Amino acid sequence: MMRIIPAIDIIDGKCVRLTKGDYNTQKIYNDDPIEVAKEFEANGIQYLHLVDLDGARSNHIVNHKILHGITSKTSLKVDFGGGIKSDDDIRIAFENGAAQITGGSIAVQQPDIFQQWLDRYGSEKIILGADSNNRKIATHGWIQQSELDVVDFISDYAKRGVIYVICTDIQKDGMLQGTSNELYREIIEETGVKLIASGGVSSMDDLASLQQLGCDGAIIGKAFYEGKITLTQLKEFID
Repeated sequence: MMRIIPAIDIIDGKCVRLTKGDYNTQKIYNDDPIEVAKEFEANGIQYLHLVDLDGARSNHIVNHKILHGITSKTSLKVDFGGGIKSDDDIRIAFENGAAQITGGSIAVQQPDIFQQWLDRYGSEKIILGADSNNRKIATHGWIQQSELDVVDFISDYAKRGVIYVICTDIQKDGMLQGTSNELYREIIEETGVKLIASGGVSSMDDLASLQQLGCDGAIIGKAFYEGKITLTQLKEFID
């Protein structure tokens, strides 16, 4: 069964969503992310994707208190990303209850440090963040773009021990126009990683397609917050 992983993105302590990663498109959905997390848990959700957008912009972890609030007041297994750039950042994330951390920019710019984290904490705790814009890896909250092909990037890290990968198609993110199934199929077939699909989920049909592809998990953001997918539907999918 594919894991259902709702997303909570944090700016200024509030639950927000962006479109295509553009901070200027920020829309606030709830002032209390902990209450949102509790609602997920009450409806059978076990996993949460928590993104520190302030951290991504600041290049260091910012919203660790919200992480601690969620992990201390719910039983959700939280993967945490955004601004994790140093040994101190990753230590703070794990000390505040993260079950896994996601490293994206660090894996591109400082692969030696990312590899050290893989070796130190183990591949069950470290997720590779592969944010793709027209197949090229983007970093720093998607502000900067590299020339790295997303499939080559993931394949290289799979050979170094990465098991879990979150791949976000930036062109799909927040657009509610469906998911990048062909790209995800290629990644699964070429690399063998446990792929967590992110970006573009707009309906339960999208989730069914991702499960059929063999994705390990699917991250849901705007589709939930805009009422396109309900918690009741997610609960039925999980059950």
